[in-house]
Amino acid sequence: MSSDRRSAIWVGILYIVATAFPVAALAPWSALVDGDGILANAATHENQLIAVALLNLVMAVAVAGVAFMIYPVLRRVADTGVTQGLSLWYVGTRITESGAFLVGVLATLAFLPLSQEYAAAGAPQESYFQTSSAVLESTTDMAYALGQSVFAIGAAMLYYLLLRSRLVPWWLSLWGLVAAPLFLVASLSLLWTQDPNSTISSVLYAPMALQEMVLALWLILKGFNSTALAATPSIATVH
Repeated sequence: MSSDRRSAIWVGILYIVATAFPVAALAPWSALVDGDGILANAATHENQLIAVALLNLVMAVAVAGVAFMIYPVLRRVADTGVTQGLSLWYVGTRITESGAFLVGVLATLAFLPLSQEYAAAGAPQESYFQTSSAVLESTTDMAYALGQSVFAIGAAMLYYLLLRSRLVPWWLSLWGLVAAPLFLVASLSLLWTQDPNSTISSVLYAPMALQEMVLALWLILKGFNSTALAATPSIATVH
C-alpha cells in the first residue's frame, strides 16, 4: 500500500471520528443541561460530564489530524504560489479550530468543581453560582461556534484545492464548496438564536455533515485520484 493510499485512509477515518464523537456527546450533554440545569446536574452526573469532555477532546485532536495527514498531499499537488499558501493556511485553520474546541472542553470540565461547590453551599438561589454557570455555558457554546466558523472557512479552502487538483471527484469538491458557507451561517446563527442546536443550525449543518461522511468513505474505499497525483507537478518545480 502506497503512502498516498494510507494517507487517504487516515484522513477518512479522522473525518468520521471528528463527526461521530461530538454527535455522541450531544445526548449526555442535553441530559446535563435539561431538568435542574447543568449547575445542579454536573456534581451528581460526574461521569457523564467527563464523558462529554473526553468525546469532544477526541474530536479536537481529530480535526487537527485531518489537516496534518492531508497537507503533504495538498503540498505535492500545489501548482502555484497561491495553492501552496492555501494548503498551509488550511492547516492553520484546523489548528485554530482545534484550539477553540479545547477551550470548550476546558469550560465543560469547569462545571464540575463549580457544581460541587454549589451543592456544598446548599444550592443557593440568585447567587454568583448562577452567574458563573451562565458564563461557562456561554463560553462553551461560543467556543464550539467559533471553532465551527473557522472550520467552514478552512473547508472552503480545502474544497477549492481538491476541485482544482481533481484529487477526488469534482462533484464531491463542489458539494463541499456549496456546503461550507451554509455551515458558516449555521455556526454564526448562535449569535441571534442563542441555541447551538436550533432548527435552522441543524438544517444548515446537514449538507456538510453528509458530504464529509461521503468524502470519508470515498477516501477509505477509493483513495486519492492517482492520475491527478501523477500528473500534477511537484512543489519543488513550482516557481
